Amino acid sequence: MKKHFSFARAAAFGVILSGISAGAAFAHHSFAAQYDRNKPATFTGPVTKIEWINPHARFFIEVKDAGGKAVSWEVELGAAAILVRRGWARDSIKIGDSVTVNGSLAKDGSHTMNATTVTLSDGKRVFAGSSGGDGPNP
Repeated sequence: MKKHFSFARAAAFGVILSGISAGAAFAHHSFAAQYDRNKPATFTGPVTKIEWINPHARFFIEVKDAGGKAVSWEVELGAAAILVRRGWARDSIKIGDSVTVNGSLAKDGSHTMNATTVTLSDGKRVFAGSSGGDGPNP
């Protein structure tokens, strides 16, 4: 008996593929899902950690809060390949460098921000290549 590829099998296969695609989409967040463009911030402090990873490079800086206590902030950038196209190199920032970051704060109140621009210790201003867009916040 010859087996035929039925419409039901094709539909089931399509459902499986769309479920896989949806899972991949949810694995990577959008800017609007995590950050609030209406919560702009600027922080200056020394770099304490750097991670050149995908899907976003990131670094951490130590910022003094209103009471003078040191707080670690995670700064999300764009993908490493995008940063390189925008003039970054792996050694653009180093542990201990003082940088100034402009960006948008996380919606959940965590000490996380999505950078738009970073002013390096030598005064050079570079775009962060982030999913929130480059340039000044509104």
